[in-house]
Amino acid sequence: MKRVLSGIQPSGQLTLGNYIGAMQNFVKLQHTHDCLFMVVDLHAITVPQEPEALREQTESVASLFIAAGIDPAKAAVFVQSHVPAHAELGWLMTTLAYMGELERMTQYKEKSAGKDSIGVGLFVYPTLMAADILLYQADLVPVGDDQRQHLELTRDLAQRFNGRFGDYFTVPETYTPEVGARIMSLDDASKKMSKSNPNPGSYIALLDPPDVIRKKISRATTDSGREVRYDPANKPEISNLMSIFSHCSGESLAEIEARFDGQGYGAFKKELAERVVSVLEPLQERYRQIRSSGEIHDILRQGAEKASAIANKTVAEVRERMGFLAAKR
Repeated sequence: MKRVLSGIQPSGQLTLGNYIGAMQNFVKLQHTHDCLFMVVDLHAITVPQEPEALREQTESVASLFIAAGIDPAKAAVFVQSHVPAHAELGWLMTTLAYMGELERMTQYKEKSAGKDSIGVGLFVYPTLMAADILLYQADLVPVGDDQRQHLELTRDLAQRFNGRFGDYFTVPETYTPEVGARIMSLDDASKKMSKSNPNPGSYIALLDPPDVIRKKISRATTDSGREVRYDPANKPEISNLMSIFSHCSGESLAEIEARFDGQGYGAFKKELAERVVSVLEPLQERYRQIRSSGEIHDILRQGAEKASAIANKTVAEVRERMGFLAAKR
């Protein structure tokens, strides 16, 4: 059975884009693959975080994983920092990387643009991501377009290690689902729906109350005209909303076009809002149960134990191959 690893940062609120583009696929993959899903809190601190907010968001994101349908009996759900091997292998991978490789990372260039001082953590972020993946000998890694370059670096580092210290690391492949990989912003369909967008009206948060969801969708940007037609090149805004409708209803884009033929954007948006609410209300109820029961702490402990058993074995083998002196007991 092939192994899949993925993670989400505990910064900002998870959005409908995270749910459709990532979490729904996590739920499907757990039935066919050996899956590990983590809350990547070590990555989150590459930019300043308020301690209490970081703790709260870490528990919240982990709880949303379970509320979305990830079964801890089938997939390990854990917090990155609960497995110290991530930090250790992250450093070892950093020593194998070249300055030029890290300087070419698009995300680093974008996030550091115009800043006088740049944190080293932001610069070496991709080597920690490589360690996350290589620790578990992951075969497949679900990544969005913005992370493909980092996965290519991971592949390069795995091959570099294997060439220098003997064939050991699995060279991971990108996993891209056929649908649902990219949900765009409600206020600009040229940009991905993102929890880091300063405009809360640009995204639907998974924990938004129903009335907030309805208001956001009613105010979502649409193209000129009133025809509900899927045409990303010429009607990107309505095409994005139609994609959300399709994922929340299970209807095809052609069926949506036929149903709203001649009705205009108003009727379409009203029905879309109800579809989104019907998907998120059960998730929100399960989330509240998880948080109030405290069960997430046992789930995370068990997930970290499973992950550590794999990760510690990997680090021990890497130390041996790189020539570190073993501690005598």
